[in-house]
Amino acid sequence: MRLMLVSVGRAKAGPERDLAARYIERAAAAGRAIGFSAIDLRELDESRARRAEDRKEEEAKTVRALLGPGCSVIALDEAGKLMSSRAFAGDLGRRRDEGAAALALVIGGPDGLARSFCASASLVLSFGPMTFPHQLARIMAAEQIYRAVTILSGHPYHRD
Repeated sequence: MRLMLVSVGRAKAGPERDLAARYIERAAAAGRAIGFSAIDLRELDESRARRAEDRKEEEAKTVRALLGPGCSVIALDEAGKLMSSRAFAGDLGRRRDEGAAALALVIGGPDGLARSFCASASLVLSFGPMTFPHQLARIMAAEQIYRAVTILSGHPYHRD
Protein backbone atom coordinates (compact mmCIF):
# COMPACT_ATOMS: atom_id res chain seq x y z
CA MET A 1 0.00 0.00 0.00
CA ARG A 2 1.21 3.46 -0.84
CA LEU A 3 0.89 5.94 2.03
CA MET A 4 1.02 9.72 1.61
CA LEU A 5 1.01 12.65 3.97
CA VAL A 6 -0.55 15.48 1.96
CA SER A 7 -0.25 19.01 3.26
CA VAL A 8 -1.82 22.17 1.89
CA GLY A 9 0.92 24.78 2.21
CA ARG A 10 4.63 24.51 1.69
CA ALA A 11 7.02 24.23 4.60
CA LYS A 12 9.86 26.71 4.81
CA ALA A 13 13.37 25.35 5.01
CA GLY A 14 14.37 24.76 8.60
CA PRO A 15 14.26 22.32 11.49
CA GLU A 16 10.50 21.72 11.30
CA ARG A 17 10.67 20.70 7.65
CA ASP A 18 13.73 18.54 8.35
CA LEU A 19 12.07 16.76 11.26
CA ALA A 20 8.91 15.88 9.29
CA ALA A 21 11.07 14.64 6.41
CA ARG A 22 13.18 12.54 8.78
CA TYR A 23 10.10 10.75 10.18
CA ILE A 24 8.75 10.11 6.67
CA GLU A 25 12.13 8.74 5.53
CA ARG A 26 12.32 6.45 8.57
CA ALA A 27 8.77 5.25 8.01
CA ALA A 28 9.44 4.57 4.32
CA ALA A 29 12.58 2.56 5.09
CA ALA A 30 10.88 0.46 7.77
CA GLY A 31 7.57 0.22 5.92
CA ARG A 32 8.86 -1.54 2.82
CA ALA A 33 9.43 -4.76 4.80
CA ILE A 34 5.83 -4.83 6.02
CA GLY A 35 3.88 -4.02 2.88
CA PHE A 36 4.05 -0.24 2.49
CA SER A 37 5.44 0.22 -1.01
CA ALA A 38 6.01 3.94 -0.54
CA ILE A 39 5.52 6.56 2.14
CA ASP A 40 5.95 10.13 1.06
CA LEU A 41 5.14 13.73 1.85
CA ARG A 42 3.34 15.87 -0.73
CA GLU A 43 2.89 19.63 -0.45
CA LEU A 44 0.30 21.65 -2.33
CA ASP A 45 0.02 25.40 -2.77
CA GLU A 46 -2.56 27.28 -0.74
CA SER A 47 -5.48 28.80 -2.63
CA ARG A 48 -5.46 32.56 -3.20
CA ALA A 49 -9.26 32.88 -3.24
CA ARG A 50 -10.64 35.77 -1.16
CA ARG A 51 -13.18 33.93 0.98
CA ALA A 52 -12.16 31.14 3.37
CA GLU A 53 -14.89 28.78 2.10
CA ASP A 54 -13.77 29.32 -1.49
CA ARG A 55 -10.14 28.69 -0.50
CA LYS A 56 -11.06 25.45 1.24
CA GLU A 57 -13.13 24.19 -1.70
CA GLU A 58 -10.37 25.07 -4.18
CA GLU A 59 -7.77 23.31 -2.02
CA ALA A 60 -10.02 20.25 -1.70
CA LYS A 61 -10.31 20.08 -5.48
CA THR A 62 -6.50 20.23 -5.81
CA VAL A 63 -6.05 17.49 -3.20
CA ARG A 64 -8.62 15.24 -4.91
CA ALA A 65 -6.85 15.72 -8.25
CA LEU A 66 -3.52 14.72 -6.70
CA LEU A 67 -4.92 11.61 -5.02
CA GLY A 68 -6.93 10.31 -7.92
CA PRO A 69 -9.66 7.67 -7.78
CA GLY A 70 -9.31 4.75 -5.42
CA CYS A 71 -7.17 6.53 -2.86
CA SER A 72 -8.63 6.29 0.62
CA VAL A 73 -8.47 9.48 2.72
CA ILE A 74 -7.92 10.24 6.38
CA ALA A 75 -8.68 13.92 6.94
CA LEU A 76 -6.99 15.62 9.87
CA ASP A 77 -9.41 17.98 11.59
CA GLU A 78 -9.82 19.18 15.17
CA ALA A 79 -13.45 17.93 15.16
CA GLY A 80 -12.40 14.41 14.15
CA LYS A 81 -12.15 11.16 16.04
CA LEU A 82 -9.54 10.72 18.77
CA MET A 83 -7.43 7.56 18.46
CA SER A 84 -4.55 6.05 20.34
CA SER A 85 -1.33 5.43 18.42
CA ARG A 86 -1.93 1.69 18.65
CA ALA A 87 -5.48 2.05 17.25
CA PHE A 88 -4.16 4.24 14.42
CA ALA A 89 -1.53 1.59 13.61
CA GLY A 90 -4.24 -1.06 13.65
CA ASP A 91 -6.31 0.97 11.20
CA LEU A 92 -3.37 1.34 8.80
CA GLY A 93 -2.56 -2.36 9.10
CA ARG A 94 -6.18 -3.37 8.46
CA ARG A 95 -6.34 -1.20 5.34
CA ARG A 96 -3.05 -2.66 4.09
CA ASP A 97 -4.22 -6.21 4.78
CA GLU A 98 -7.52 -5.59 2.98
CA GLY A 99 -5.55 -4.67 -0.14
CA ALA A 100 -5.96 -0.89 -0.22
CA ALA A 101 -3.76 0.49 -2.99
CA ALA A 102 -3.26 3.96 -1.52
CA LEU A 103 -4.08 5.95 1.60
CA ALA A 104 -3.54 9.66 2.18
CA LEU A 105 -3.50 11.58 5.45
CA VAL A 106 -4.52 15.11 4.53
CA ILE A 107 -3.73 18.32 6.43
CA GLY A 108 -5.65 21.38 5.26
CA GLY A 109 -4.37 24.89 4.81
CA PRO A 110 -4.66 27.75 7.33
CA ASP A 111 -8.46 27.68 7.08
CA GLY A 112 -8.67 23.90 7.49
CA LEU A 113 -10.40 21.42 5.20
CA ALA A 114 -13.69 21.90 3.38
CA ARG A 115 -16.65 20.23 5.07
CA SER A 116 -17.40 18.38 1.83
CA PHE A 117 -13.86 16.98 1.81
CA CYS A 118 -14.13 15.76 5.41
CA ALA A 119 -17.54 14.24 4.66
CA SER A 120 -16.05 12.21 1.82
CA ALA A 121 -13.07 10.96 3.87
CA SER A 122 -13.09 7.40 5.18
CA LEU A 123 -11.94 8.75 8.56
CA VAL A 124 -11.69 12.21 10.10
CA LEU A 125 -8.97 12.14 12.73
CA SER A 126 -8.06 14.67 15.43
CA PHE A 127 -4.91 15.19 17.44
CA GLY A 128 -7.13 16.82 20.09
CA PRO A 129 -9.30 19.88 20.56
CA MET A 130 -6.37 22.29 20.70
CA THR A 131 -5.25 24.19 17.62
CA PHE A 132 -1.70 23.42 16.49
CA PRO A 133 0.50 25.35 14.08
CA HIS A 134 0.53 23.86 10.60
CA GLN A 135 4.21 22.88 10.85
CA LEU A 136 3.67 21.11 14.15
CA ALA A 137 0.63 19.21 12.83
CA ARG A 138 2.77 18.02 9.92
CA ILE A 139 5.50 16.80 12.27
CA MET A 140 2.96 15.08 14.52
CA ALA A 141 1.33 13.32 11.56
CA ALA A 142 4.71 12.21 10.18
CA GLU A 143 5.75 10.90 13.60
CA GLN A 144 2.47 9.00 14.01
CA ILE A 145 2.99 7.36 10.62
CA TYR A 146 6.47 6.31 11.70
CA ARG A 147 5.14 5.12 15.07
CA ALA A 148 2.41 3.10 13.33
CA VAL A 149 4.97 1.40 11.09
CA THR A 150 7.11 0.50 14.10
CA ILE A 151 4.09 -0.87 15.97
CA LEU A 152 3.09 -3.00 12.96
CA SER A 153 6.64 -4.31 12.58
CA GLY A 154 7.07 -5.13 16.28
CA HIS A 155 9.85 -2.57 16.78
CA PRO A 156 10.18 -1.34 20.40
CA TYR A 157 9.93 2.39 19.53
CA HIS A 158 6.36 2.58 20.87
CA ARG A 159 5.81 1.89 24.55
CA ASP A 160 2.39 1.53 26.13
